[in-house]
Parts: sequence; C-alpha cells; structure tokens
Amino acid sequence: MRVEEKSILVKFVSLYLISAFIMLSVIAYLIYDMQYKSIYNLSLSNLEMISSKISSRIITSDMKNEKLDFKSLCSSDQGIKFALFDKDNKNIFTDLKQEVPINFNKKNYLNDKHIVTIDKSTVGHLGVNSIVMVNDTFTSKVNSIIITILLGFILCYIVICAVGYYLIQLFMKPIENERKRLDNFIKDTTHELNTPITALMICTDQQTPRSEKNMERIYLSSKRISQIYKDLTHLILETDKKKEIENICLKNLISKELEYFELLASKKNISIQLNAEETCINVNVDDFQRIIGNVLSNAIKYNNRGGEIIVTLKDNLLSIKDNGIGIDINDQKSIFNRYYRATTQDGGFGLGLNIVYKICKEYNIMIDVESELKVGTTFSFNLNHLI
Repeated sequence: MRVEEKSILVKFVSLYLISAFIMLSVIAYLIYDMQYKSIYNLSLSNLEMISSKISSRIITSDMKNEKLDFKSLCSSDQGIKFALFDKDNKNIFTDLKQEVPINFNKKNYLNDKHIVTIDKSTVGHLGVNSIVMVNDTFTSKVNSIIITILLGFILCYIVICAVGYYLIQLFMKPIENERKRLDNFIKDTTHELNTPITALMICTDQQTPRSEKNMERIYLSSKRISQIYKDLTHLILETDKKKEIENICLKNLISKELEYFELLASKKNISIQLNAEETCINVNVDDFQRIIGNVLSNAIKYNNRGGEIIVTLKDNLLSIKDNGIGIDINDQKSIFNRYYRATTQDGGFGLGLNIVYKICKEYNIMIDVESELKVGTTFSFNLNHLI
C-alpha cells in the first residue's frame, strides 16, 4: 500500500472510529439518563406508598386508642428504612442504621447516597408529626446501571470496530486489485518491450552494418513493439474485448518469429533449428506469437554460450528444446507463477511464463515441461484443441 493510500486510510479510520465513539457516547448517556430517572421515580413512588401505609396505621391506632409498636411498622423491602419525628423534629423512632441528613422543608430529595421522602400526613397522631422514608439502595442500583452501560458500550464499540475493519477490507479490495492490475500492466509492458528494444539497439549500433537484413530486423522489432503494446492493452485493460480468431499456418509464423530472435541468439553463438511440418490451427495470431516469443526468449536467455535451440512441430505437437542451465525439479511446479524466478541469472520480472500459462489455459493448450539441471529444458504444447 502506498503512502498516500495509507494516509487516506488512516484519516478515514480515525473519522469512522471517532464518529462511532461520539454516537455511542450520546446513546449511552441517553440510556443512562432514562434508566436513572426510571429508578428514581420508581424508588420515590415505592417510598411514598410505604409511607402512606405507615401513616394510615398510625392514624388508625390513635383513633382506636390502641398502642402501636413502631418497630412493627418496619418495611420488609430491603434498603427501605424509616424514622418518626415529633412536631419539634425530635426523633421518636428510627429504623436507620446510619445517620442521614434530613431537610424537613422538602417533601422529597436526593442526597449523595439516598432518596429521602418526608410525609407529614399523620398531623400529630401518636405524637408523630413527620415520617422520614429513606432508600439506601439507590446508589448501588445506579452504579449497577453504569457498569452495565459501560460493558455494553465497550462491546458495541468492539463490534463496530470489527464491522468497520470488514467494510474497510471490502472497500479497499477493488482499489487494491485495480492498483495491482495497473502495476502488473507496467511490469508486463517492461518485460515484453525489453526484447524488441534490445534488438533495435543492436541493429542501430554504429558498428552494426546497415544491411538489408538488419533494416528488416529493425522493421520487425518496431512492429513487434507496436503489437506488444496493443496486446498488453487488450490483455490487461480490455479483458472483455473479443479476440479475433484466425486459421494460421504455424510453420510460417514460427519461421518469422525465428528470424526475429536469430540476432539475439547470434550474440551468444546459439544456433536455432526448425523442424516443422505444415500445421494449421485456429487461434489469435498475437496470442500465439507471445507463446513462442516468451519461450524462445527464455531459451536464449538461460542457454549456454555456443548452445543450441531446436524447435519441432510434428503431429500437432510444438516443442522448443534448449541445452541450457535447466530448471531444478523443485522449481518446475512454480515457474508459471507470476513474478516467480527460479534463478537470479539475467534480468526479468518472472512474467513471461505466467503470460504463456494464461494464454494456454484460455485455449486449452496442454503444456508439458521436461528439464534437468545443466542439461536443458523442453517445453511442449499439445495443439489438438486448435485444429
């Protein structure tokens, strides 16, 4: 991934994560506020209901002149306590286990840990002027809600991050594929143009005579450059374009290709022999030129000085044999992979045989490779499907 792509990706991810964090924070706060109010109102309502029952029992007992054990008024609800006060706000009875600040001027209020309600409906019956109800479980309930919301927040944020990662991978994949396709196009072009450009440089060298044969080679190399450009454009950038299939005579096509490669072979004193019988097949001319061209190019590149190349076309079987450095048996399964190079000898990007493999796969041409280190290599192509 390029620096520019990384920078854009980092900005996008940062914006996504920050936005998600803010959105979840707002939702979490709204949920907390709603739950807080719900617990507060429910607790307050419960205190008022219990206070009303206590007040009713006090008034009833006083009107019946019955003695009332204030302790019997204790609520069975955990966390709910009460205290009774006279008209001077002096404590008559308390169920509170700890001292709670009491403001007799308010009907209900919330201090740091408790909800407090003050009921004065007893109006002095049995000497009770105020009933103070206290709920001391409110804080623990609120803390429990906070913990639950925080855990939910963290879980949701993790899920959002995971979904974001998946979406980023999903969105980046076509961009990455397109970038790789353009990179492959550039590398393929570089590889394919290398051979004809080298031939042009040799033919136009000041020490090379301006013979008719060299002028023809210059023409063929220039034409080949044009064909390679059109072919790569068609293969890489116009994959859906329909190819023109022709019935061609392979012997003539191979002979012309050999004329093109003879100059390169002569620089290493490599001889090229052609043993071909008349064979016609249905194929795109440019595609088959690329098969022959790439295999011949490798046969020259990885051959020994003074070696030989034998091209045979017989019984619908095309073979190109050299006596070069050969290919190790462990590398033979990988030689058709893009960018794979079995040796560091000479240049190249490991594209040629991958191109050959793709074209053969398109036409159902079976490829067979026989090779032995320091002995040579033979590439064979079964053309029966093209007859």
